[in-house]
Amino acid sequence: MSPRIALLSAPWPLFNRPSIQLGALKAFVGREFPGVAVDAHHLYLDFAAALGYDIYRPVSERNWLSECCFGALLYPERIDKIERFWKSHSKGLSLGLKFGEICALLRAASRTILAAIPWTSYRLAGFSMCYGQLTSSLYLIQRVKEASPGTTIAVGGSACAGRMGYSLLETFPAIDFVVSGEGERPLVHLLRRLFQPGRSGEAEPFPGLLGRDHAQAEGFSQMPDLDDLPMPDFSDYFDRLASMVPEKRFLPRLPVEMSRGCWWRKPSAARTRPGCAFCNLNVQWSGYRSKSPGKITAEIDNLVKTYEVLSLSFMDNLLPPAGLRDIFKSIEALGRDLRLFGEIRAWTEREVLLAMAGAGMAEVQVGIEALSTGLLKKLNKGTTAIRNLEIMKDCEASDLPSLSSNLITHFPKSDGRDVEETLANLQFALPFQPLKATPFWLGYGSPAWSDPGAYGIRGVRNHPYYACLFPPEVLKTLALMIQGYRGKAREQERLWHPVKKAVESWEKTYKNLHDRPAGGPILSYRDGGSFLIISERRCGRDDMTHRLRGTSRSIYLFCQQNRGIAEILGRHPGFGEDRVLPFLSMMVEKKLMFTEGNRYLSLAVPAGGYRSRG
Repeated sequence: MSPRIALLSAPWPLFNRPSIQLGALKAFVGREFPGVAVDAHHLYLDFAAALGYDIYRPVSERNWLSECCFGALLYPERIDKIERFWKSHSKGLSLGLKFGEICALLRAASRTILAAIPWTSYRLAGFSMCYGQLTSSLYLIQRVKEASPGTTIAVGGSACAGRMGYSLLETFPAIDFVVSGEGERPLVHLLRRLFQPGRSGEAEPFPGLLGRDHAQAEGFSQMPDLDDLPMPDFSDYFDRLASMVPEKRFLPRLPVEMSRGCWWRKPSAARTRPGCAFCNLNVQWSGYRSKSPGKITAEIDNLVKTYEVLSLSFMDNLLPPAGLRDIFKSIEALGRDLRLFGEIRAWTEREVLLAMAGAGMAEVQVGIEALSTGLLKKLNKGTTAIRNLEIMKDCEASDLPSLSSNLITHFPKSDGRDVEETLANLQFALPFQPLKATPFWLGYGSPAWSDPGAYGIRGVRNHPYYACLFPPEVLKTLALMIQGYRGKAREQERLWHPVKKAVESWEKTYKNLHDRPAGGPILSYRDGGSFLIISERRCGRDDMTHRLRGTSRSIYLFCQQNRGIAEILGRHPGFGEDRVLPFLSMMVEKKLMFTEGNRYLSLAVPAGGYRSRG
């Protein structure tokens, strides 16, 4: 029989797409070791089906709740304490099941799912551990080790990078190896140790591979060129989905990647601390690499042909900084009716958004994070409030991708000026898709974690909530993804309370206006050539219209992109500041334009969309 390995992903990833980690590793190992059989077990899909998708989905969207469920199975003696934590953090969540009932379902599903897998046939079982997969992976690892003590257990993923990986190895005897960082090369090195024990130098330290029985090497071991990666293999996920009863089947989304890492984290003279202050999404990577445009387009084409799925999500933490317009034009040229999702920076130009929309980009996650330029500087976002409002406005147009984004609150360095600026600028954002108010949390490996003193943070440790999940003797040796700290947290909560209430009102108003039979943008315009009509839909009041003629019309259209006063005057010779500034001030007062510094942005979107205007 051929040697076999298992690659596994435990709850709680999104159940409606295969694991990009498992798919990439299965394909790479299959190419490097054609004699080794690789089985990819998307265990979270089986658990979602057993629990019910309507229950799995909302739990998977709340990290602490999902960790509770398997925490109670991992440490049953702590179930009462964990259940109290669950009750206090699940208010407003209607699942139809009590915590104990959910745990019982998961326990029964674990027995059934694990019993169906021939563990003793695997020389190695590798678990992908990322955000939200801590307790579920640890619980299933213990069960696998009990079923097959001779199977080598390895873990890898974003929850295993650096000190986090060392701590898992030190704390849990069932784990034999940890892959810290990108997985392909360290995993292949480990397989050579397991399947080619006579190979010279197999026990030498290897960057990114941690084990108990040999010296450790610092750093990661990454693919120098992402074009050398084979197309991900998701066949196991689709085979498992096809084997389910009809009522459990669905059309999944495919994960694809253009790049790894984050180019914004690259050090530069302008940024002494590279990367967004709060972000720890790139702890498992060093630097930034991207696939070539031809590789990206060919891979998407082949994935769609192979799996006959048209919905895809780019898993990049940030799409490449250059060449996006041409990449998406190439994707559009494939002639497929795709539905895409990706994450982009706030300064992405409208022409790029149009190219994305043409290729099928339906939604973009935009790194907005704040509507205060002062706070954006503290967050090291590299953008401004007016630029954030511009992309929010652009994405409100009917022919561009819809926008989702967060509004970070409670950031330790924020102050009253940041909150005042946020509240003032929120008034101009009301016509656009509401941002999700998200309290700051300290992530292991983020710039704020690495240099806490610079952010007014002290006493950094594992987040106190972990104490509900793990016994003290276990927790004291672990380094975990979510960190706690001291730093005026209660003061920040009080400070940001008005913003929280304002966002709640924003969400309600936006929903009410878009629930009307005659929907469309809340603030839009139609161009009559020599005049412009701006329509303003209002909640609980009559709608309003504004007519602009001649130069007023021209200025408003020119400021569809934010413009400096010098640009506006240069575009309209013969009209000095004495005539232009009063008009701009009136537009700002009416919330039809936004100003920051000496720059101005028109807020209405074209009623027919940008594409129809060329």
